[in-house]
Amino acid sequence: MQKSKVVTIQRHIVEQERLYPKATGDFTGLLWDLTLAAKTISREVNKAGLADILGLTGEQNVHGEVVKKLDVYANERICKAMDHGGHLCIMASEENEDIIPIPDEFPKGKYVLLFDPLDGSSNIDANVSVGTIFSIHKRKTPGKEATIEDCLRKGAEQVAAGYIVYGSSTMMVYTTGSGVHGFTLDPSIGEFLLSHESIKIPSKGKIYSINEGNASTWDEGTKKYIAYLKESDQTTGRPYSLRYIGSLVADFHRNLLYGGIFLYPADYKDPKKPKPKLRLLYEAAPLAFIVEQAGGLASTGKERIMDIQATELHQKVPLIIGSKEDVLIYERFFNKR
Repeated sequence: MQKSKVVTIQRHIVEQERLYPKATGDFTGLLWDLTLAAKTISREVNKAGLADILGLTGEQNVHGEVVKKLDVYANERICKAMDHGGHLCIMASEENEDIIPIPDEFPKGKYVLLFDPLDGSSNIDANVSVGTIFSIHKRKTPGKEATIEDCLRKGAEQVAAGYIVYGSSTMMVYTTGSGVHGFTLDPSIGEFLLSHESIKIPSKGKIYSINEGNASTWDEGTKKYIAYLKESDQTTGRPYSLRYIGSLVADFHRNLLYGGIFLYPADYKDPKKPKPKLRLLYEAAPLAFIVEQAGGLASTGKERIMDIQATELHQKVPLIIGSKEDVLIYERFFNKR
């Protein structure tokens, strides 16, 4: 009986690199640095209840949200793991108001890293899964120093995207545009091992994920769509089951594996000024790249997330993401308002 081979994330990255004869190894080194950051954050998340790392710093981030201590740790850990390898020319984080330049004493590379260091951190104290989301672009501006223009990009320009979910196990999922692959951290050897090869999201699911506490602020299309999902109709597989964790990475990861739809529509309390919540560069665009590579869709209801040109570092958008058929049906409801 032939034994299945053990594939570490390092081996997988190198094998992917070999598909591109002109590859220099810079991109491989960048992903290796990211996996190291993920391991250190995973260690701290797993022992957070035992260390003086839970709770609040007393500060607020650029979005006016209270900053958790573990948020700060994750942000610093990623910056320190990524700023000296010579692979990056600039970074931007959900936790920082401005761009993060590479220090002058370190060599500059040709890649741009955008990241949410710890998504879902409001759930940390309740021991709910949280995660890191990242997006990688190639630099596009000339000159010695990279600029904010290198960060303000369309999702379609990404060369890689992924996330790390810190749950009952730590798992890293990423794409470089050639499918989606998942790796689970084996703590006994400290390595991410290939556990989910070529992930494909079902074309239609049975799960919907939305914060129904916000129902009074939804647009009419979203209200009618959710009512539709709750109706019983065996021919269309309804009713759907509500599954909402409140941690974007965790909700997305479950739906990626099982099928379904995640919805975070804009707040229409003031119909003339709808207010979206999720960040384009750090959350919506990287997850959109992943779901499309897995066969799904990501939309605002009106347009493809991957086609949106970012104009601000902390630009926010509605996010409807998941199984292809489910997202297409939502768009029909949304556009009939």
